[in-house]
Amino acid sequence: MRKKRVLLLSEGFGTGHTQAAYALAVGLRQLSPNIQTRVIELGTSFLNPVIGPLVVKAYRKTIAKQPKLFGKLYRSQYDKSLNKLAQFTLHRLFYNQLSDVIRQLKPDCIVCTHFIPNAVVSRLKRLGLQIPLYTLITDYDAHGTWVTPEVNLYLVGSDTVRRKLESRGVPPSQIEVTGIPVHPNFWRPHDREEILKEFDLKDMPTVLIMGGGWGLLYSEHLLTYMTKYADEVQLILCMGNNEKAREKLLSDPAFQHPNIKVLGFTKHISKLMDVSDLLVTKPGGMTCTEGMAKGIPMLFYDPIPGQEEENAEYFITHGFGELLTDTGTIDRWFRLIREPYAAVRREELLALRNAEYDPARCSKAVLKLLQEQGGSVVHGS
Repeated sequence: MRKKRVLLLSEGFGTGHTQAAYALAVGLRQLSPNIQTRVIELGTSFLNPVIGPLVVKAYRKTIAKQPKLFGKLYRSQYDKSLNKLAQFTLHRLFYNQLSDVIRQLKPDCIVCTHFIPNAVVSRLKRLGLQIPLYTLITDYDAHGTWVTPEVNLYLVGSDTVRRKLESRGVPPSQIEVTGIPVHPNFWRPHDREEILKEFDLKDMPTVLIMGGGWGLLYSEHLLTYMTKYADEVQLILCMGNNEKAREKLLSDPAFQHPNIKVLGFTKHISKLMDVSDLLVTKPGGMTCTEGMAKGIPMLFYDPIPGQEEENAEYFITHGFGELLTDTGTIDRWFRLIREPYAAVRREELLALRNAEYDPARCSKAVLKLLQEQGGSVVHGS
């Protein structure tokens, strides 16, 4: 029997879109042995391995150096879909071979986790492509560029996003609130003692500090301020792919303490969250959802104007975190995690998560859609 094939299309503008695609792919395969998945960062790497990285680099530089400009552009186009001319231009410049890719892979459905491939696949559907298109919005906001009438179903993270899509004319029947998918590693806790041993960590109050997928850090003043607690609080800094920033911290005497770990890119964030009492992070949709799945309280720094501001507002409103604004916030939370409150708060957040979020729900929803298309999809154990 032929396995059901799911093609997941993302882009390299930030790591969250692709992380969501891989999380959904792994979740589907874990739920059923009869699913075959393929994740592709389509225009920025697969079809354009030379030009694509240059475009991503320019985008990254704008985010890092001119976040207000990015926010202004985000808001100015907030209620607008990509017009047909823009879709045609994108197709000709970056996606001219997409039809060939689809013909070769023969997917039973396409899931887009970024608005650009979503717009291009939508154009192909207008030209006759018959494959169902499911669109997974990877933030707790719904920018107008996600919206096209050719999408068969939107998979969204919250009722807030659902309402925004409905306000833009999307029928309620074409929206399902599934939550943003996280990798199955975030579905359940790992063994604490094994993690401490694996990463050479101490069994003490611990703060996990993440610099974003690109290793973007915030105020050096606030970061250095945290090190004054190193005798009482263990600090784990994850710098992503920013090796230059990691080397800078490693050479700084303030960070040369046995209770401070400075890491580069790691695939073990789920384990590090399990042994941490507080997460300090930029409010990217994926990282925040992973933190919610683990029931870890979060402090958000420097939200990029636009979707990160909306993400922060969602998680703050729902009780999962607050903004990191000054040293007073650090003092308060670094005191709280050294008290019995830390364990109590984690149990409260896990209960809140269980009421609002099922980490496997998005994968289950796509699996159900494949079943409804016809043919047998066998569930795993």
